[in-house]
Amino acid sequence: MAVLATVTALSATAAYAQSAPKADRDMPMNAEADALRYDDLKQTSVFTGNVVITKGTTIIRGERVDVRQDPQGYQFATVIAPAGKRAFYRKKREGVDEYIEGEGELIEYDSQADIVKFTRRAELRRYNGTTLVDETSGALITYNNNTDVFTVDGGAKNSTAANPTGRVRALLSPRTAAAPPKVAPTTTPGPVLRPSLRLGADKN
Repeated sequence: MAVLATVTALSATAAYAQSAPKADRDMPMNAEADALRYDDLKQTSVFTGNVVITKGTTIIRGERVDVRQDPQGYQFATVIAPAGKRAFYRKKREGVDEYIEGEGELIEYDSQADIVKFTRRAELRRYNGTTLVDETSGALITYNNNTDVFTVDGGAKNSTAANPTGRVRALLSPRTAAAPPKVAPTTTPGPVLRPSLRLGADKN
């Protein structure tokens, strides 16, 4: 039987104006799993078995997810992938039609710093709508949702048959500059100039 749970974030940054949309890190965390072990004293939750976490536009999937909440209400999640597979993370970037998607054997999410770490066979992708525009892989990828900056580390643990040295690999598409707005030609006629009669009168 699947377990459904909602873990509410009570972070200090949640006090936005009512008309402003909440960031993902201030949204409640909803979880679905085969089993749940919750410790109210330690404020920890352990979800196991086909775990799916949603938090606003954020989606996390793995075999096991350990969630800890601090006294300020910030949540810290560790996602462990099924054997031989990778855990999954996806989030929509605020204000644009872009999505960040990543995978790794281990994913660590820090809602206070809004940072995600992908470890072992890590891969990070950026989509513009449904079009893949950037893709990178390495042993460890750290992505900062606040600054949209990520770092990638290579190493022997990232080695595969196709990449025996474990070096970092990336595909980065060039950004296209936005075209300047077109200005419609004016159709309003200019003022009509009338000849001055005083100039002719002064010559007499």
